[in-house]
Amino acid sequence: MSTRHAIRAADHPAAPDAPSGPSPRSLDARGRRAAAALVAAGALFLLFPALRPWPDESLATPALARAMASDRWIVAHLCGAAAIALWPFAAALVARLLPDGRAARAAVVTGGAGAALVLPYFGAEIFAIHELAGRAATTWDPTFLDAIDDIRLQPVAAAMFASGLLLLAASGVLLAAAWRRAQDGAARWAAVPLAAALVLFLPQFFAGEPVRVAHGVLAGLAAWLLAAVALRTPGTPAGRGA
Repeated sequence: MSTRHAIRAADHPAAPDAPSGPSPRSLDARGRRAAAALVAAGALFLLFPALRPWPDESLATPALARAMASDRWIVAHLCGAAAIALWPFAAALVARLLPDGRAARAAVVTGGAGAALVLPYFGAEIFAIHELAGRAATTWDPTFLDAIDDIRLQPVAAAMFASGLLLLAASGVLLAAAWRRAQDGAARWAAVPLAAALVLFLPQFFAGEPVRVAHGVLAGLAAWLLAAVALRTPGTPAGRGA
């Protein structure tokens, strides 16, 4: 290099390299989107059992037919279906706050697969069972409960439903593991309650109204807890890998 070029280089130093990774504003936006999705999912998880009618389903009665044919039955189950449909998107938004890792990506994939398997069963609960109960309430056909049991226990439908709920549980556990590895202090445990709620999703269907409603409250509060922590911890671009 000539002396003249050396003097020019000293007078005009090279511009510093641009910082790598997403900007703080981008990370803040990611945190807000993840929190919004979690808040919405939590509200829907809570509303599902809170709005659902709880008649005695052990016997075919006019009261049972009216409950299943009611608007509350449809609205409640739509809330449950919407919560499950929203979960993979919420998991994906939370995963974007974390360092790239297999656990976070697997949580999104298993969540999407689980939702895809569970939602057809909810469709039957929302529309087929509602229609059968409505006809029974009008004409009073006591065999409607047998038809409903046939729909719920149809082998392929039941297997899809159970498999989907197990995948949703796995999604929650994987996301909690990825979150825990990427955070420090008490925030590391923020995703554990939601993972527990998803693990309990399948067994709680065998319980009665108090347990079902309590589970909805647990799922809602757990989602809101993770939303609050995600909002305060908008990104971990340099955190530990999952």
